[in-house]
Amino acid sequence: MSVTAPPAGPPARSGKAAALGWLLTIGLNVVAPIVTYTTLTEDHGWSEFSALLLSSAWPVLDTAIMAAWRRKVDEFAVVTLVFLVITAVVSLVGAHTARALLVKDSGVTGLFGLLCLGTLLAPRPLMFYFGRKFATDGTPESTAWWNGMWRYEGLRSTMRTMTLVWGVAYVAEALTRIALAYALPTDTMVVLSPVMIYGVLAALGVWTAWFGRRRAAEGARRAAEAEAAAAATAA
Repeated sequence: MSVTAPPAGPPARSGKAAALGWLLTIGLNVVAPIVTYTTLTEDHGWSEFSALLLSSAWPVLDTAIMAAWRRKVDEFAVVTLVFLVITAVVSLVGAHTARALLVKDSGVTGLFGLLCLGTLLAPRPLMFYFGRKFATDGTPESTAWWNGMWRYEGLRSTMRTMTLVWGVAYVAEALTRIALAYALPTDTMVVLSPVMIYGVLAALGVWTAWFGRRRAAEGARRAAEAEAAAAATAA
């Protein structure tokens, strides 16, 4: 179904619900896994694989809390969990030399890119769920509003394009870093690798914000033109 009429605006956001939701998201999906991994590997001598697996318990807890609180699964936490499991599996495979670890890091981001591309075959692409996380406060009303936006062709096209760009960008970034890991000295790549990771992430973030605003402006313009045409026809 293709609908081009402008959607109704989102329901009023609950500042308290949004703040609590983001506190749980950042705390259980970002801060807690990093602290757990760092503490176990640096202070207790755990292997990367074991520390990553235990770190993945935090996104599981977040998913359980969200399911009990809002009666729905938080896709952001699920993606984080999948990412941590992929990282753990990749860390277990192959040699553990400095160059091999650099290649493994590239493999993780490359697999995330492939995950993005794979969801293009699903009913809704990955960026639709990321968009819902950022565009709503997680309440049933705002979630229902965002889910209802899927009936608009403009949103469907925007989410699929964003997912395609993120997927291609991360696959390209991974392949580039793997090539550089073999072409450049290891000490150079130790510095360059995180710069590339965060540089690509920052560039994608800026592009996503710009592209989203551009598509929203185009949608508003088309809606205004359609409304003017309908008014002229009625007159």
